[in-house]
Amino acid sequence: MSERSWGGPIATALHPLLICLLGGFQLLASGNPVSVRKGGKTELLLAALALHDGHRASRESLLEGLWPDTDPNRANQSLSTLLHGLRQQFGGVLHGDHPVLYLAGGYELNTGAGVAVDIAQFDRSVATAERRIRAGDAAAAVPCYEKALEFYRGDLVSGDDARAVIERERLRSRYLSVLARLATHHLESGDCQGALECALQLLRQDPCREDAHRLVMRCHVRLGARSLALRQYRICRQVLDGEYGVLPEPATEALFAQIRLDPGAV
Repeated sequence: MSERSWGGPIATALHPLLICLLGGFQLLASGNPVSVRKGGKTELLLAALALHDGHRASRESLLEGLWPDTDPNRANQSLSTLLHGLRQQFGGVLHGDHPVLYLAGGYELNTGAGVAVDIAQFDRSVATAERRIRAGDAAAAVPCYEKALEFYRGDLVSGDDARAVIERERLRSRYLSVLARLATHHLESGDCQGALECALQLLRQDPCREDAHRLVMRCHVRLGARSLALRQYRICRQVLDGEYGVLPEPATEALFAQIRLDPGAV
């Protein structure tokens, strides 16, 4: 397993039009980035729809969010012009379909035509992996977890209200759990290098996770680098003391003692 950066082109290229909110707004048409003015109306509209439940929002909420101090008639005209421009720009990759549909007083992303959102794809991949684990097929869950990581380019940055903050933390927690599950799977499968890379990536995002420190320690020992395992314990101890003023958990102390006295049993 080669070291992975956040996000990847494999899964994202499968969607005719993909709205990305993880790690910053990005729009991909058949996997290729589309130039969109940062903070412009196109970004605001697509991000608003992508974040709403069902990728749907009322006309009133969109007008208020995009043109808060504009005459209603002018705001309505601006919205119509924006939607028309989106169809002209992306109708080709959607086989002539509208990227945004008007239904019963509201607007929604045309997911049926191939418009997708990275958050939904990330959640769907994780949910599929978890169903396979519950069915007793952990090996089949691994590709789903890896696909989920391709969508997670970084934390959600769109929105600063309470709902967006809660969603950001939910997604981040789920992302870290995916890394932990993959690290554990690779270790149990004998892929110590793959497990080490996942565990180190997990620590880069959450340096205080003792389970990740223990995974790194185990990986180093099994890769024949006992001194690095002992050093990782010291790093863990320093991080916890500096952040919370606490000592490592008994499980971490026990692993440290085992590495010192009987590394072959790790």
